[in-house]
Amino acid sequence: MKLEGLNHITAITGDAPRNVDFYTGVLGLRLVTKTVNQDDPTVYHLFYADEHGSAGADLTFFEYPGAVPGRVGAGSVYKVLSRVGSAESLEFWAERLAEKGVAHQAEAASVRFADPEGLEHELVVEDVPDEPLRAEHPEIPPQHALAGFAGVRAYSLRSDASRELLVDVLGAEVVNGDTLELRGKKRGATITWDPAPEGRLVQGAGSIHHIAWGTTVSEHPLWHEHVNAAGVRSTPIIDRHFFHSIYFREPGGVLYEIADDGPGFAHDVPLSELGRQVVLPPWLEPRRAEIEARLTPLPDPRAGWPADEA
Repeated sequence: MKLEGLNHITAITGDAPRNVDFYTGVLGLRLVTKTVNQDDPTVYHLFYADEHGSAGADLTFFEYPGAVPGRVGAGSVYKVLSRVGSAESLEFWAERLAEKGVAHQAEAASVRFADPEGLEHELVVEDVPDEPLRAEHPEIPPQHALAGFAGVRAYSLRSDASRELLVDVLGAEVVNGDTLELRGKKRGATITWDPAPEGRLVQGAGSIHHIAWGTTVSEHPLWHEHVNAAGVRSTPIIDRHFFHSIYFREPGGVLYEIADDGPGFAHDVPLSELGRQVVLPPWLEPRRAEIEARLTPLPDPRAGWPADEA
């Protein structure tokens, strides 16, 4: 079995409206689902991805309104790396971020910036066979749209043990130095362990809560058996309505998830309607009125688009 790179990355925001404005309005991702944190249904869980809500481009946020900024440190993933198509795409993004007033650093091989709450991003060009996972946006030419995850950068409390689990249990291969890749039949992604700063992760706005490695529906239960047989203590398999998950904390402190690729975001909502309404799993549907009363109304970010672009 081989993991299919990153399925999704989940972070924390303290301001859902501003978060939506940045990730849909500036970065051009599609809001594919507005739902709630199933472990705390009082708060939003927002999902941004490509046009179809594909695994491999799925950046998600728990909203805790007014959350204070987090602090990166040992035991955290701190940067999201996304692919773009070419050096010309990097130039496009440097110009776009400047026009939108987003501070950034443009270099020959990358563009680095942070979201309004400090979550770090880096855009890179990679020569990989992975299908580009792009969203549509009227201001962003398709060839320059973000094309899915390239990887993440992280800090470990125990870097040697973090590497061992990735290689010996999850099947990662060392690319070079402290960069490892998990690559399956369709997709791959890297994780790079950087020297950790002093202090440990403090979760808050702008921090990454966990990362999810991807697998298929058929192999997901086999991964559950595999990690537990290797002595890794995980949760049971959890039905997340859009996919199934297991969670465990790797030796360096980062919370990992292994998530499958089904049934997906469009299994009970038409593709054209993704992100327009709050979607609840069946077991929370009886509480819809109570739940929606607590949530800040979020307008459809595609409202007002030309009909052939909505």
